[in-house]
Amino acid sequence: MNILDKKIEEFTTIIQGKSLSEIIDDITKSFTNLPEATQQILVDYFKKYPYWGTLSPKEGNYQEIKNRAIALKDHIKDFHWLYDHLNDSRSRFILLAILNNWYQYDFKNLKKAKETIFPDYFDFDLFPVNNRHVILDLGAYIGDTVTNYISCFGDDSYQKIYCYEITPAIFKELTENMKKYPNIECRFKAVSDKSDTFSITLNPNSSSANRIGDEGEEKIEAIAIDDDIKEKITVIKMDIEGAEQRALQGCKNHIVKDYPILLISVYHNYEDLWKIPKMIYDMRPDYDFYLRYYGGDIFPTEITLLAIPQKF
Repeated sequence: MNILDKKIEEFTTIIQGKSLSEIIDDITKSFTNLPEATQQILVDYFKKYPYWGTLSPKEGNYQEIKNRAIALKDHIKDFHWLYDHLNDSRSRFILLAILNNWYQYDFKNLKKAKETIFPDYFDFDLFPVNNRHVILDLGAYIGDTVTNYISCFGDDSYQKIYCYEITPAIFKELTENMKKYPNIECRFKAVSDKSDTFSITLNPNSSSANRIGDEGEEKIEAIAIDDDIKEKITVIKMDIEGAEQRALQGCKNHIVKDYPILLISVYHNYEDLWKIPKMIYDMRPDYDFYLRYYGGDIFPTEITLLAIPQKF
């Protein structure tokens, strides 16, 4: 047992030994002990991006803290399961840094966990490269992931790329940016577990954080990838603002039959971090799991799960 193994055991024991109200009190106390400027950064952040709940101490609103406490208390065994199924020590360190940040606002280890060498999604030691890749970029934004991929591996490193985006103005920019590359198709569609029609919920602070929902003036067609793409897929990347679980269900047949590389954002709530790996494991238990962290030093966002086929 190494030091990381000891730390996850200690963390699990602490959380299991406390009641939910005690965990809430612990997190709240840690929050109030932060410098006022840091507290305000967090308050402002959750106001802009309320995925995790709202936080307004002046109004007595600590819903975000309650949500993270519930996640820790109710799912500590699931987080331990994830730790046991991660395939390298870097990933296990990242998971511990995230959990300790959630519980006691540990900024030091979160900073140490950040990836500073490779671009988002493309760890050279993990990503199998060939010129036969058929890639799905779900949540393509303006094409930054595709551009990074081609700059890393070359314009001869794929057969086809499909880019899905839901925001009209962003989709227009995406199509313009992708024109210079061959064999890239842009689709103005949302991805889900079934065919449906959704509204686009606009985030006034960032168009990259627009989501599909039930309210909004803009309407968009949603599809399941299993219905929309018939050819074999070798890579699926998802960053779709909390809709990843439904999209995964809509990719199930491709995951089971094609066994693609999966690059999934797992930070848009307090559930995805453990739930998405378990969903993938239930579909095919023969993936190797890794975490990579590309976010900031105060609150963990930009967490990517890399599910790499054991045989590619």
